[in-house]
Amino acid sequence: MFIWLVRVLEMIRFSHTIFALPFALLSAVIAWHVRARESVPTGPSSPLADLLTAIRWQELVAILVCMVTARSAAMAFNRLVDRHIDARNPRTSNRHLPAGLLSVWGVTLFTIVSSLGFVAATLLLLPNRLPLMLSVPVLLFLMAYSFTKRFTAWAHGWLGASLMLAPISAWIAVRGEHVGGQPTDLLPGLVLGIAVLFWVSGFDIIYACLDVDFDTAQQLHSAPSRLGVVPALRVAALCHLGMVLTLACLPLVDWCGGPVLDLHWIYGTGVGAVAALLVYEHALVRPGDLTRVNVAFFHVNSVVSMGLFGIVTLDLIT
Repeated sequence: MFIWLVRVLEMIRFSHTIFALPFALLSAVIAWHVRARESVPTGPSSPLADLLTAIRWQELVAILVCMVTARSAAMAFNRLVDRHIDARNPRTSNRHLPAGLLSVWGVTLFTIVSSLGFVAATLLLLPNRLPLMLSVPVLLFLMAYSFTKRFTAWAHGWLGASLMLAPISAWIAVRGEHVGGQPTDLLPGLVLGIAVLFWVSGFDIIYACLDVDFDTAQQLHSAPSRLGVVPALRVAALCHLGMVLTLACLPLVDWCGGPVLDLHWIYGTGVGAVAALLVYEHALVRPGDLTRVNVAFFHVNSVVSMGLFGIVTLDLIT
């Protein structure tokens, strides 16, 4: 059982949870910060103390469990749907299902259990009913991504939209009653979500360059196979520019009727650092040399997500 579980976690690349999870937690931290500002202070306190007081630990547990189970279900489903394609692709033929290290039945069972775990975790957020009501539609949207490369070159955008749901869902988990009564309350989570949409779409286009020849031969759709590697990398760069510009708009949310956010120079410095990291990511990948795509994909992007979470949290508590 232990070996089976290790293989399943390897199959779904559990370590890649680090991409979307910090954005979900960041959205929750901002939502708790807004809750702290709305509460009437009972005496002298610090921003950190106010934030800790505003956190409902049941919400934190629910967000963590939902993020892990939703991603696990979607990734396992993706491996099931793509197992025959993976078997034909030299780069992916050694994955667990094509290589026979895991059975279809076992991965199907894991997908079902993860899906049920995701829906069940939303019960921790009651009496906020929105997460429970949205859980199945969200899960179906995540799983639908697995079919997109069969009919559209912009499957990267669907993946970006799937991860976009992480900060939006975390915001709704904390601010559900406010989102329902005042739509502008959703703005911070929505802005973070749009930033994630641009970010993920961009780095997924870069990653897809590794399979451009295979996708073309198999008539699978991707930006590199449709446009060519050079134009696709330019589209990825535009996506990442869109991410930086969207992040720059986050402190302006209160001007649009949304909650007032205490983001200052620390946040601005963090956005500048994110921009520098994205420039570095694109410098690593050249049309004639894709050997460093994995470095750009995992190492740089993990620093972007975790670094931005740390910077924004630091700004809010100082």
